[in-house]
Amino acid sequence: MYYKEIAGVKVSALGMGNMRLPVIDGQESRIRQDKAEEIIDYAMSHGITYYDTAYRYHGGQSERFIGQALKKYPRDSFLLASKFPGHMMVKKENGVVGFTSGLAGWPDNTVAGVFAEQLEKCQVDYFDFYLLHNVSEKSLVIYDDPELQVIEFMKQKKAEGRIRHLGFSSHASSPATIDDFLTRYEGVFDFVQIQLNYLDWKLQDAKGKYDVITKHGLKVVVMEGVRGGRLAQLPEEQMAKLQAVHPEDSAARWALRWLQGLPEVSVVLSGMTTLEQIQENVETFAAPAPLDQAEKDLLTEVADSMLNWVPCTACRYCTEGCPMELEIPKIIAAYNGVKNGDHMARYDLDAADPSMDPRRCIGCGACAGICPQNIDIPGIMAEFPGML
Repeated sequence: MYYKEIAGVKVSALGMGNMRLPVIDGQESRIRQDKAEEIIDYAMSHGITYYDTAYRYHGGQSERFIGQALKKYPRDSFLLASKFPGHMMVKKENGVVGFTSGLAGWPDNTVAGVFAEQLEKCQVDYFDFYLLHNVSEKSLVIYDDPELQVIEFMKQKKAEGRIRHLGFSSHASSPATIDDFLTRYEGVFDFVQIQLNYLDWKLQDAKGKYDVITKHGLKVVVMEGVRGGRLAQLPEEQMAKLQAVHPEDSAARWALRWLQGLPEVSVVLSGMTTLEQIQENVETFAAPAPLDQAEKDLLTEVADSMLNWVPCTACRYCTEGCPMELEIPKIIAAYNGVKNGDHMARYDLDAADPSMDPRRCIGCGACAGICPQNIDIPGIMAEFPGML
């Protein structure tokens, strides 16, 4: 494992994301404890020091799991990051907040109450890294609210030592949103976490976001480096081009090596679900091996051929509030395959499981309202049947 730094702190270049842990029977809130702990133990024994979680991951169970899994290790042997869920909050009265979207129905709380709950669930006295979750055009109403004073509270916790380093994650539509936020709160944040990969470099202007963050002198933590696995399973034609150069390398390794070429990226998070995945990724990050120019040009060619993909990362925010219980990420994956002429894509609506039938969508828009990628999901559900 090689290491980089954030605000003077040594961090492993590969970080363990705890949003896609192995689960029981496809139920996101039922983490498969034995398999998940096996992954964490492997990470710890192979030099991974950065562990990322959040208030809502795995139905609120990710923080609880990672707190228990890391408890047997010395506190100074790992760096723990979690996130404040302002992007799923609605302001009520007297400093009380309620929850929306994927957290709808959770008990009302306060800013201080949420933070205290997270420390308790993670079984720690402080967070090494703490983030405002998804600072975007939609969530600024909470993060900038003069009564809630979210950022002032975080600054106070940092002064008390409960937060060692403060940052934020962002799925903002525009780099200007990040630039404006960092300008208004200059000197407050130590790092920024963004969705960054070779496809989104153009598709979602990740380049512009990276440039804005580094202009402010901050390091970047990467999420969705392989787009929730989408860049680990390329269409046959694109994969053949890569295998012609490196027959032994997976699509995921190509994507991660591309990220190693960005000097201001400090940590690349990977939500590793299996032991095989973490073994491969640890090998990829044994030493820096950034792509050479010819390899980067080839990957740009592959990316350009996929720019008309619907940018779903299978985060599953959309499924949590779907009244029809549709497997929206899987439907979109099939949609992308059909739309882009993948000859392996097969989709028989009449034979599909009800959860995979886009015709059952009632167009309520609950999914689109929470999608970090701002995808018009009801529009896709309406269009897809006519493509088959």
